[in-house]
Amino acid sequence: MTNTTNVRLGVMYDRDWAPEDLPGFARRAEALGVDDLWVVEDLGWNGGVSAAAVALGATERLRVGIGITPAPLRSPALLAMELATLARVFPGRLVAGIGHGVREWMESVGAAPRSPLALLEETITSVRALLRGERVALEGREVRLDGVKLVHPPVEVPPVVAGVVRPRSLELSGRVADGTLIAEGHGPRDLENTRALTAKGGAGPDHTLTVLSFACVGDDPEQVARTLHPHTEGHGAWLGRPQEEVFTVSGRPDGAVADIRALGDSGADTVVLRIVGPEPLRQLEALLAAAGR
Repeated sequence: MTNTTNVRLGVMYDRDWAPEDLPGFARRAEALGVDDLWVVEDLGWNGGVSAAAVALGATERLRVGIGITPAPLRSPALLAMELATLARVFPGRLVAGIGHGVREWMESVGAAPRSPLALLEETITSVRALLRGERVALEGREVRLDGVKLVHPPVEVPPVVAGVVRPRSLELSGRVADGTLIAEGHGPRDLENTRALTAKGGAGPDHTLTVLSFACVGDDPEQVARTLHPHTEGHGAWLGRPQEEVFTVSGRPDGAVADIRALGDSGADTVVLRIVGPEPLRQLEALLAAAGR
């Protein structure tokens, strides 16, 4: 069959799913033919770096993304050490996402920075430099490193992407990161704006764009809509837009493939599906079959 999508296809391991089920899910997703598996790190759920290690160890070829590690929760030196370990053991199979973290969560653990933008920029800049094997000295607004260098930097440096949404953060991503990761609910028009903002920040042609998207695949449109409703309602409130404007990859398999293709046509390099509803692997299998995978 011909692959009818124009992007890398990934699937998210949802934060509400038990960590002990991650190895089996990752192996099954790999067998079905997806390109990526992405794990998340939200306060109180699963650790992102440890979850990535579990998924990488359970599979042979799958690329694993961390989306995202909150910059306030880790020293850039420690984060670079953790990422370097994974990148050396699993070369070419890791994408490291770093973001601001949810402000309320960061405040709840006493880690909210004075300047989230400065912290994110200084963290991404120093992590990337450390992963390249450089000795880093930085006296920043939020980060201080005094001649830190990794003993075992990776041979193949993993891409570091910024998980951001707001305009100034998108410009920052274009300036300092290898790529941008944007949250669920963003559609083709949003992606065009994202590309424009990252380009304004200085992003070159190799700057990647990864898009998370709620997904629900089924032959009953009313059931699909009911399944998506609580997710799009809550996310619409977070994004500050009407529920009906929250983009999803949804409906019958062919229609879901068309949604993915629309994201690719608008600038996405990778689309990561956050599948909701029953039997997520069955839904994934149906979509991949329609996509010619």
